[in-house]
Amino acid sequence: MTTPLPPIPGAPSWPYCAQGADPVTEPVGCRGIHVPSHTACLAHLTDIDRDGYLAGLTSGTDIDHRGTPFTRLLLDALLDALRDPATGHPRLGVARFDSATFEGTARFNATTFMGLAVFNRAVFEDSAWFPSATFEDSAWFSSASFKNAAGFESATFENVAGFESATFQGDAQFGSAAFKDDARFGSAIFKDSAWFQSATFEDGAHFGSAIFERSAWFASATFGGTTGFRSATFESVAGFRSATFQGDARFESATFENVARFESAAFKDDAGFRSATFKDNAWFESATFGGTTGFESATFERDARFVQAVFERTDNVGPLVCSGCVVLSGAMFNGPVTLSLAGRRVECRRTRWSSTAELRLRYATVDFAHAVFEYPLTIAAEPDPFLLPDGQPVGEQACAGAPDAGVRLASLRGVDAAHLVLADVDLSGCLFTGTVHLDQLRMEGACSFADVPSGLHWRRGRPVRFTQRHTLAEEQHWRARQPAAVPGWNTAVPGAGNAGPAQMAPVYRALRKAFEDGKNEPGAADFYYGEMEMRRHDRAGTSRSERGLLHGYWLLSGYGLRASRALGWLVAAMLATIFLLMGFGLPGHSPKQKATGTVPPGGGRVTFEIDKEDPQNPIGERITGDRFETALNVTLNSVVFRSSGQDLTTAGTYIEMASRLLEPTLLALAALAVRGRIKR
Repeated sequence: MTTPLPPIPGAPSWPYCAQGADPVTEPVGCRGIHVPSHTACLAHLTDIDRDGYLAGLTSGTDIDHRGTPFTRLLLDALLDALRDPATGHPRLGVARFDSATFEGTARFNATTFMGLAVFNRAVFEDSAWFPSATFEDSAWFSSASFKNAAGFESATFENVAGFESATFQGDAQFGSAAFKDDARFGSAIFKDSAWFQSATFEDGAHFGSAIFERSAWFASATFGGTTGFRSATFESVAGFRSATFQGDARFESATFENVARFESAAFKDDAGFRSATFKDNAWFESATFGGTTGFESATFERDARFVQAVFERTDNVGPLVCSGCVVLSGAMFNGPVTLSLAGRRVECRRTRWSSTAELRLRYATVDFAHAVFEYPLTIAAEPDPFLLPDGQPVGEQACAGAPDAGVRLASLRGVDAAHLVLADVDLSGCLFTGTVHLDQLRMEGACSFADVPSGLHWRRGRPVRFTQRHTLAEEQHWRARQPAAVPGWNTAVPGAGNAGPAQMAPVYRALRKAFEDGKNEPGAADFYYGEMEMRRHDRAGTSRSERGLLHGYWLLSGYGLRASRALGWLVAAMLATIFLLMGFGLPGHSPKQKATGTVPPGGGRVTFEIDKEDPQNPIGERITGDRFETALNVTLNSVVFRSSGQDLTTAGTYIEMASRLLEPTLLALAALAVRGRIKR
């Protein structure tokens, strides 16, 4: 009995041609399957046998040419033999081209595959064209290699289309293709541009672990089922402009090396970008998110643009990390939503919030100008890194180098602040002019404002020291623009405008009321001071006499808010009163009473007139210890509206009257300032 020879390593499982086999260099030879009733593949049949085989084929015949090497002429001859006389286009039954090699351009234009079409591990050395082809059963191109352009424009896949692990070294063109069942591109590699614009995916579209080394265009594509790009890699532009995702869209762990464009895309169900990485700009402009939008742990290494995007039922966005700018300008949120973002800048200009919303932020500078919201909205600084559902913190490497994790508000211009809550937000650079209902703004936690320059400064040859208080960014900008401005005021950034005292006074007034309504009287005091400062400097809306009155009020007591200033003036006034009394008000000695009597002729009743001499200014030494003690007693009594009962000269009487008017007023102003700082 003869022992069978062991199988040759790498040999196919079907009966193969073995043409050109060499025991040393090529033990297998040609891998083409035998043509029925022959011992060679189609490529190595004799001309007579090949012609006979082709002549026996008719439209719709099943064919099996696994492993067969095809030249362009051989493929054209095969497809010509399978043409439908009615349409003039090739029509195949079951078509097996597993591991086949196509050496020239492979043209399957308008070909109809009635049965299973298998091109697994096929190699297309040149271009492969399947435009307007129809696959009525499953089409498999798993691990196929397209070494030049692959064109499937307007192709129709009635059943599963499998391109798992396929390699496209040239352009992959699937424009207007229709995938009516699952489209499987898992682990496929697109080394050049991938074109899926206007393609239709009626069921699942699976691109898990696919690699797009250049542009990926899905403009106007329609995704009807689950769309999975889990662990996919986009090394160049990823374009999903105007794409429609009617089912789940999953981009978990995908990597976008270059620009990712989802402009005008419509996600009608869940959109999942969990752990996705966008290494260049990501464009979601005018995109529509109809369900949950999952950006958990997504990382944007540059900008993430959601301009005019619509979030229909999204209840949570993030936590995501962006080292650039998250642009939500013009976006619409039609349901309750929580945004968890860690990024350098968040732009929410003209955003519309139709329900309650909460922005929990880290590292961010937020521009909220002209945003519209009808329900309570909270902007809060998150003190600790965001946590994922599994309890792990979100990586914030993209924000490395930021000075701190605090949140800064850049602008609230044009906002109706009636429903706005700010928590632990830095407002030192926030522009408030143009904000309405600012008096209803709620500030929780540690909301900080800009401070005035500290220390002693010189202006026009005289020393200047500013009392520490909180100020608006607009006041900082206005003071920095003044010709004699001292250093330390913050200068305006481009687009900040040129608000003056007339515009800032009502802003200070509204913020003062907001602090008072929040039972923060000490905080309100700084904004009352700012309001009075703006009125004092407003040359258009405040009359000269009123400005003079305000200037005196500021000079004497800092608008009733600076106790030290009022007490200083009180001490100065008392000292002046003492020295004036010692010099001019106290007489040299107590005046004596004189009695004069007249006895009428004839005796009888005696009448005495008692008069008192007017006090006289002293002659000689006036600055003595006794006179100082007397003057001090008179002055102290004047502070509390009491008369000392001391005999005074005429000048002293007027000095005492003036002190009894001025000094109690200064004492009252000092008491008012202390109360303003300790009142609750």
